[in-house]
Amino acid sequence: MEEADLIPLFPLRSVVFPGGRLSLQIFEQRYIDLVSHCMRTDTGFGVCLLLKGEELVQPGSQQQVSRVGMYCKIIDWDKLPNGLLGITVEGIRKFTVMESWVADTKLLMGSVRWEGEDFLDQAALPLSEEHDGLVDLLRDLMAHPLIEELGVTMDFTDQRQLGWRLAELLPIPVHQRQQLLEINDTSERLREIENLVVSVMQHNNS
Repeated sequence: MEEADLIPLFPLRSVVFPGGRLSLQIFEQRYIDLVSHCMRTDTGFGVCLLLKGEELVQPGSQQQVSRVGMYCKIIDWDKLPNGLLGITVEGIRKFTVMESWVADTKLLMGSVRWEGEDFLDQAALPLSEEHDGLVDLLRDLMAHPLIEELGVTMDFTDQRQLGWRLAELLPIPVHQRQQLLEINDTSERLREIENLVVSVMQHNNS
């Protein structure tokens, strides 16, 4: 991937991080065509948080997406019991949308800049004892059956992966998840996650 690229964008009310997985049901023809193209060419698409509009576009309506998203590739697919196409995607690399528009294919396209942080296969940042509480919390979250089904792998010695997985799995509003994605510094992201954990615990105890 070059410094700037043109990629299709998939507006969703979800936020994906590197190594994170998301299951999707595909039924709109434009996305069926997109999935077919991605599988033939071993390419992916950008998942961006939908800020305005609906995932299923209505005539005359518009979609507004976050400028920071995650390039994802399809790692599994199946025909679901309801007859729809089901796919599982995995986050690869963070990008910033420089410009976006609706193409003749009705797909939202984006000219994107690849970010220098938050991509798969980065060198690990070692954890310290101060992160022990967050590691224990993540182990508990990843033990949930629905999370286990996705088969997400985790290096519990890496600060980056700790931040990515907690940001995905914490029970927080999607806009806060997006804010965590937009942070480029891993230490800053972990500090913000600690603050969010405290807020969630205080809310649950109130």
